[in-house]
Amino acid sequence: MSNTERKEPVCEVYSIHDEAVEDVKKNMITREQAEKLAETFKVLGDPNRLKLINALARRELCVCDIAFVLGMSTSAVSHQLRILRSLRLVKYRKKGKQVYYTLDDEHILNLFKEGLEHIKHT
Repeated sequence: MSNTERKEPVCEVYSIHDEAVEDVKKNMITREQAEKLAETFKVLGDPNRLKLINALARRELCVCDIAFVLGMSTSAVSHQLRILRSLRLVKYRKKGKQVYYTLDDEHILNLFKEGLEHIKHT
């Protein structure tokens, strides 16, 4: 890369800011937390799963409704729901012979909404 090409800005002098470093180190997530969060983001990296999350962000739906909305087979939807359920991103309830899914909690809804807002403004 030539000197005229753009480079990422970096400090021109090496200096550690002890207070800032200690604050961040004290509040750093654990390796286990980082791995679990990375796994969650990895699972959310699939467009079909994001569409599924989007549908469930609107309302509770049965597997058949989700399949129809997404244009997928019920077995494909069930597979995606199993993955999302394994990370506690969705939950279900049975009513007779039907199974209804919702987002597991408000955190998932907020994560989805924040991500969507972020990409709308880029």
